[in-house]
Amino acid sequence: MSDFLPSGIQLGYLVAASLFIVGLKQLGSPATARQGNVLAAIGMFIAIVGTLLERQVISYELIAVGIIIGSIVGTIMAKTVAMTDMPQMVGLLNGFGGAASALVAVGEFWRYLSIPQSPAPDTTITILLGVLIGGITFTGSLVAFAKLQELLPGAPISFPFQQPFNAMLAIALLAGSGYMVFHPEDVPVFLALVAISNILGIMFVLPIGGGDMPVVVSLLNSYSGIAASVAGFILMNNMLIIAGALVGASGIILTQIMCKAMNRSISNVLFGAFGGGGGGATAGAAAGATDKTVRSINLEESAMMLGYARSVVIIPGYGMAVAQAQHSVRELADGLEKMGVDVKYAIHPVAGRMPGHMNVLLAEANVPYPQLYDMDDINPQFEETDVALVIGANDVVNPAARHDTASPIYGMPILEVDKAKHTIVIKRGMSAGFSGVDNELFYKDKTMMLFGSAKDVVAKLVAEVKQL
Repeated sequence: MSDFLPSGIQLGYLVAASLFIVGLKQLGSPATARQGNVLAAIGMFIAIVGTLLERQVISYELIAVGIIIGSIVGTIMAKTVAMTDMPQMVGLLNGFGGAASALVAVGEFWRYLSIPQSPAPDTTITILLGVLIGGITFTGSLVAFAKLQELLPGAPISFPFQQPFNAMLAIALLAGSGYMVFHPEDVPVFLALVAISNILGIMFVLPIGGGDMPVVVSLLNSYSGIAASVAGFILMNNMLIIAGALVGASGIILTQIMCKAMNRSISNVLFGAFGGGGGGATAGAAAGATDKTVRSINLEESAMMLGYARSVVIIPGYGMAVAQAQHSVRELADGLEKMGVDVKYAIHPVAGRMPGHMNVLLAEANVPYPQLYDMDDINPQFEETDVALVIGANDVVNPAARHDTASPIYGMPILEVDKAKHTIVIKRGMSAGFSGVDNELFYKDKTMMLFGSAKDVVAKLVAEVKQL
């Protein structure tokens, strides 16, 4: 039995890794995402059980206390956190993952201090990588959380000599790490490296604008996976290495997909200070907008336009998420379909505050998956669409991205709602989007503004459509 246990644990890890891969694949489609999540959860359960059977486990009591506390906190968060706050929660959980990996590295360093044997150079390098990546992920995720929660300004935050300061931190980190390879027992230098890593995480996210937070959250998710994989090398745990590598690779791929959807490079996102809302191009657009005419429309006219249309495309955005209007939107779509209207949903890759934000909200409202269309699939259909109904979306439908070379969003692929025969925009006011860029769609001849909270307006539209 004792000989079988190590082999059985490794076999369990193999099964768990396979479930992770299959689950990750199924998460790529809304139709199979829930099943993929369940498979990944089963894989994680198998991995945890296998780890608990490892002989290196010292105190099952402490582990049980940690599991109980973590389960209670996780349950409370799952029950109380609103769907609109899910991006912040994802960012926070990324930070917790980075912190856990960094603590594993610190614990391994302290373990070597308690024994007369010094760690080998490769072990020291692995520990330092765990501290570096984990620390950056932890504090960077906290800053991203604070920006999404509006505890910090969404605009890029900078100060004089910021770049030289960051360069000094990077040089100090490299020099200290090189020193630690040859003097792995130096506690003050190690603690200094821990501090520098955490400061770098803060400096990494501060100058990034709120409009780029979906990309940042995705990238930090990748970092948390890489940190977990490094922790696996420290602990010599194959499961942690595989799981971390899967998270790291998928996060990088998702980040690249989102950058492509914005027609920007990762370096531009990280160092371009996009989304400040105070740049000359943005200010100029806003100033010029005051000379343009906005056409408004009332609820009755909107309901008639939607009810007697042949085709309607609904474009959800963060405004819909904030108002928790997804259920009312589903009810409106159902009412229109009963009148013979062909209803579709257009989903932009970076709509909302995290990857797949709109898909999650619409799935919560049980919107049929076949009605959800990606940007590339729906754009050719807008010219044949009678009414495009924009609900709380802004930057992802701004035509300036196609032609205004002075605009910060120039070149970003958008949902081409301005090509529809008519466009109705539901919005509280004329404020710019999260990126700080004024939207010229609002001033188009074919665009009509329906002002008000998305949830209230859509609910009233449902009542009006029922009376047609």
